[in-house]
Formats: sequence, structure tokens, C-alpha cells
Amino acid sequence: MEVTNHPDPSELQTTGPDTAPAAPSAPGQTGNSASPQTGVGCRACGSAAGLAADDAGATAARYVYALGKIEARFPNLAAEKEFAQASGRTDTAGKTDQETFHAVLSERDNRYLVRQLCWVLTIQGLETYLLRPRDPADIDLLVAAIRPAPSPNDVDVVIGWRGPIAAPELCNGLMVPIVAFGQIYSFDRDALIKAIPKPEKTSAERFRPAAEEVFTRIMQMTDNAGATSEHRALNYLAMRYPGIYATAADEFVRDFSLTGVDVRPSPLTSAHDIVDVIFAYTNRNTDFTEKFCVRVDVTGEFPFLVTKMTPYYDR
Repeated sequence: MEVTNHPDPSELQTTGPDTAPAAPSAPGQTGNSASPQTGVGCRACGSAAGLAADDAGATAARYVYALGKIEARFPNLAAEKEFAQASGRTDTAGKTDQETFHAVLSERDNRYLVRQLCWVLTIQGLETYLLRPRDPADIDLLVAAIRPAPSPNDVDVVIGWRGPIAAPELCNGLMVPIVAFGQIYSFDRDALIKAIPKPEKTSAERFRPAAEEVFTRIMQMTDNAGATSEHRALNYLAMRYPGIYATAADEFVRDFSLTGVDVRPSPLTSAHDIVDVIFAYTNRNTDFTEKFCVRVDVTGEFPFLVTKMTPYYDR
């Protein structure tokens, strides 16, 4: 599939713009530093001046709507040794290392350890962002992203503001942008696919493979850090708009193949940042191509649907 310009899930809606996802996510490792709470002095947080923490600062920061996996790491040996002591106070008999990591950090008495860890979002296996909650209470979203039994199908959606590059001392030399997140959704691919409303005329047996293929292709699109208008629009549609999956199922039944996804600035004259996401389907026998377009407003931190999926004709 050719892609030009790339650009949340337990509930998805077919008629309106927004809905919300859900479910748990991500692993724990040894090796880097974190991002605690606003106003709390911490090696992993960076300075309050360095990251926007209010609406005024948000205008200067670039929005992020990224799909990846969250990893929790130790910033230094002292934090790792403290975690080992906390593990000794927790019943971990019979648990794997990952189950132990999850059990220890899930204890409220050990929440101080969560604030000391380094939280990294990896995309396509690459360390992309350091995560920091804008609200202290949102640290629970990071804890929820730690899975006792991680799977290759785990996905975390991070929505927030992109700030400056982290200083080397914040995360064992890892110099990537810090993201002050406002929301995190953690789930796995099966949960997402099951949550997508099935079109009336399509059987569950035919719809699931179609939805899985479309989602997999979007996830495999390279260079998608969720920081450009195009990336944010496509990631939003993958998480929030079931219309793209319903269209794919219909086209597969008609013997059409998904051959392209193109994201372009909308020709509409507007003060908003609006993009058109165009899906191309080509008949496997005749090479005839049909295109469908959905329009997304990515002006603010949370994208939303402007128009539903409709046929598209090249001008």
C-alpha cells in the first residue's frame, strides 16, 4: 500500500466525532528515567518552566496523538535497589518478573516509586517520547499502562503536548522530546476490534479480518510519531472512527483491495487545521480505483470528525 503523508478504544461510535477508548497496557524495564507530576521537583520531571503546564503554554507546544507502547524504566541504581526492597515487602511468590513489577507498582504505598521511574513511549520499537502527567492524579494512567502479561498486540494511545528535548541526566542519557500528557488509553488489538460496531450487512466472520487488516496497516505506517496534523488525524481515525473499518469490509466483499491512504490539507477556507484522509481501493480484476474521504479537524489537542466517510473524486 502506498501512503502519502501519514499523519481513542473500548467504545467507538458510528455517527459522531468523538468517543473514548480504554484498557490496560505496557511493561517495565531497567535503564532510564521518568516524568512525575506538575510542581513536584524531580529528576525525571524536568523543570516546570521547561514544559507548558497551562493553556497559555499549550499554544507554544505541539500537540501529540501517538500510538505506541509505554515502558517503565529505572533511572538509576538507587531507584532499582529501592524497588527491590519494596518487592521484599510484597507477596510475589510464584509471580514472573513482569507480574512482580506490576504488583509492586500497583500498591498505593509504593506510588512514590512510580514517580521515580522513567516512562518512555516507544513507537515501532524506537524510543520516541518521555511521558509526564500534566495533573498529578494522572499518574494512575501510567500505572494502568503496566501489564502483568505484556503482548505484542498491546497498544497505548498518548494524547498531550510535546515539549523540549529531555536533558541527558533525566533518563540515563535518553534525549527525546518530553510529552506532557492529558490522556492515555491502554488496550490490546483484540479489545479494539471487538469494540468496533459491525455493519448490519457484514457478518462477524468477514468484518473482523477486514478491521484487523486496516488497523495493522495503519500501525505499520512508518515515521508516525503522532506529532503532525497528518499523523494525528490518521491515528485518531484508527482509534475513534469505525467508518474506516466498515468501508474496508464492504470493499473487500466487492473484491477491492486497499491500495493507498493519502492525507491532504482540506481545500476548505477555514481558520481551523482540517485535513482530508483519502482511502483508495482498487478492484483486483479490473484495476478500477474507488476513493473515499473523511475530513478531520486537528486544530486542538483532541481531533474530531468534520464529515463522515464519503466517495471522493479527484479534481
